[in-house]
Amino acid sequence: MPSDSGLRPMALVVALLSLGAGPSIAQVADLSFLATRAEASEYRETTRYDEAMGFLEVLAAQDPLFHLTDFGYSVEGRRLPLVVYGSLAGPDAASVRRDGRIRVLVQANIHAGEVCGKEAMLAFLRDLVAVGRPAWSDSLILLVAPIYNVDGNERVNLYNRPRQNGPVGGMGQRANAQDLDLNRDHMKLASPEARSLVRLLDEYDPHVVVDLHTTNGTQHGYHVTYAVPMHPNTHPAVVELLRERAIPEITDSVRARTGWEMYYYGNLPWPGQGGDRGWYTYDHRPRFNTNYVGLRNRLGILSEGYAYASFRERVLATRAFVEEIIDWTYRNAGRIASVVRTADTQSVVGGALGVRAEMVRSVEPVEIILGGANRERHPQTGATVLVMNGERRTERMPEYGTFRASETVVAPMRYLVPPGLTALRALLDDHGIRYEVLAAPEAVHLERFRIDSTRVSDRAFQGVRERELFGAWEAASATLDSGTLSVRVDQPLGRLVVTLLEPRSDDGALDWGFLDAEVEHDEVYPVLREPAH
Repeated sequence: MPSDSGLRPMALVVALLSLGAGPSIAQVADLSFLATRAEASEYRETTRYDEAMGFLEVLAAQDPLFHLTDFGYSVEGRRLPLVVYGSLAGPDAASVRRDGRIRVLVQANIHAGEVCGKEAMLAFLRDLVAVGRPAWSDSLILLVAPIYNVDGNERVNLYNRPRQNGPVGGMGQRANAQDLDLNRDHMKLASPEARSLVRLLDEYDPHVVVDLHTTNGTQHGYHVTYAVPMHPNTHPAVVELLRERAIPEITDSVRARTGWEMYYYGNLPWPGQGGDRGWYTYDHRPRFNTNYVGLRNRLGILSEGYAYASFRERVLATRAFVEEIIDWTYRNAGRIASVVRTADTQSVVGGALGVRAEMVRSVEPVEIILGGANRERHPQTGATVLVMNGERRTERMPEYGTFRASETVVAPMRYLVPPGLTALRALLDDHGIRYEVLAAPEAVHLERFRIDSTRVSDRAFQGVRERELFGAWEAASATLDSGTLSVRVDQPLGRLVVTLLEPRSDDGALDWGFLDAEVEHDEVYPVLREPAH
């Protein structure tokens, strides 16, 4: 990939010099001395964008299986690097899709203050080039986006995530350069980064997607907590494969390899929050990466390194988790392909799908490992840092770790989008949703949503005042204008289509303000639907 920064050549020179002055780079086999900034600084600092690009360029020069490309641009014009690892004609999506092997995408640094995944993946890629994994490269194609929020990564500040246990030299910020949280942007796609990522999901179509984070909050005894897709509309076979086989087997493998415990993401109730004492997960909505991946019929896994463990341990634990995920995928490639194929070909038309959801309390209590953290002073800022102290105690409590639909609809045959809704059409395009454009007027019996009232949030969230619509569908007849979009639900992304276009959806286009002008003054929701026959 050609240089697009004045600093990157210097980073590349530093990396090349570290290889020694004698032989050419292609002759060097041992890359163990090629260090990330985290490693070189004894985990006091984190790698910057240009250093990461130089690091990746060195690796690309070493190994013909290591393809370095990009999948888009950030707000500030930085390329979003993508490593494609495998024996391929090229790293482009068409070549990868033609190959037919199971594809795994690992994405790090969506929140650029949560840098353990970035450091873990850079070191992982270096060691993959150095020693190889023939079994993996014969059976899988690895896609790695080690530094997704590239603009946020460069905003290093000692006061970002102040209680996190390192790196003491500071880390980037949570948001991108637009001050948007990229892990809330998978439905509205308001950022160039999110549009680029969803295009990657659509074009490369990875079977397994791993999203790497760092979590603070409740003091517990896990080095990594994780989650799988939680939206009720996720195909049951995807959830079952992850919960019943993948996650238990991967957890056991990591424990046997490292001795570290891992469990489903959760927190105890915050003081004053109310409710039962229990282990509460986060959110079902597909604005979050892992839930969005599930609605695309793919296996999503969220990884949350523990913020109060040392930075070094967070990096190593995250890497161990990713490596076991990849190895499990390699051993279960046929099963994964079968589940994905079933989810893609099974129509949801006529079935009940959720538009709103509620947490489910576990039937039986679970054992949660709680822990403790010492309060220490940051050596430069003097701020309080929480440091995992090895304290461990188990407590049985109810788990609120899954969701069920609290409101459902019957999935229709198709949705009908008027030609004037250009922003909504662009959103469908960005998600990779297929539709047809009516070439001539068409008379049809359909349903329209009669609006009773609408409620708009008092405060903006991610730049949008979210909206909820109240009313009911009613039978009607109409002649559709030419240029109307006919969005059939009987397509692989049918679950996403319903979640995006239903007026009562808690994370759809209406919720994110795409139809504000229409519903403010009209009595009918502008998107119509033809019911299942």
